[in-house]
Amino acid sequence: MTPDGASSRPVSQVVISVMIAAGLLTIMAFVGNPQYPNDSRVKVVVSILPQAEFVEAVGGNHVNVTVMVPPGQEPHTYAPKPSQMRDLERADIYFKLGSGIEFELVWMDKFTELNRDMLVVDGSESLRLMDKDPHIWLSPRNVEAMVWNLEHGLEDIDPANASYYEENARTYLQKLDKLDKNITEALEPLTKRELLVFHPAWGYFARDYGLNQTAIEYDGKEPTTQYFARVIDFAKNNSIKVIFAGPQFSTRTAEQIADEVGGAVVLVDDLARDYLDNMQIVADKIAEGLSAHA
Repeated sequence: MTPDGASSRPVSQVVISVMIAAGLLTIMAFVGNPQYPNDSRVKVVVSILPQAEFVEAVGGNHVNVTVMVPPGQEPHTYAPKPSQMRDLERADIYFKLGSGIEFELVWMDKFTELNRDMLVVDGSESLRLMDKDPHIWLSPRNVEAMVWNLEHGLEDIDPANASYYEENARTYLQKLDKLDKNITEALEPLTKRELLVFHPAWGYFARDYGLNQTAIEYDGKEPTTQYFARVIDFAKNNSIKVIFAGPQFSTRTAEQIADEVGGAVVLVDDLARDYLDNMQIVADKIAEGLSAHA
């Protein structure tokens, strides 16, 4: 001991000992947590954020979800980072959209080559797909089928918890059914049915709820001068005052058209993680936008 009674060990050794002890406590707490025993959860990788809600709703505390396309990015052009590829190597399931979205068309073969043991669950199985529209998740009715496809995949990987996944799936489907009824009630009274959007993401939504989608963007490209003029004429002839655009895209062109018709741009997110809440918000915005100038 030193004259003042303190330990003679160097301060650096004390700090290292404390750090090691803290690390051991953290590891013990994680391993000892019955919710994540040795992190034995089913590792599920998805393409976009809304799918994460589906997986967490069905899988509960038995799944660990990784999203490939992060917030603020869009799945038509995104390329995964090396750290995400490492996550794929440990994945048990890839829950793909399967609807022809560019991200999956470019990368799925590489993903399956990287992890040959990974079960690929096709979310679009049994769905009636629309030509050149991969946005199947923007229809709550489509999501019902997607959830069952996911549930079957989880059962295949983890049959011991099959009843748990089935119960969770049925609970989430009840919420989807309520959402579908709420959207129907919000949009059914509308007399104006023309939905002018920047990015053509809302085809399935329009199909389900009796709307007619017209997009400013075509094949991922900004409109030509001729098409720009045609959209303005279309908006004027149909008394369209609201253009719906996604936050992942520039709104410059949409704002130019809105200025020409004396209207406004309203943001609706097609990639929000909180799917149920977001879709209700979108429906309310569309109902308000289409009824404001009826």
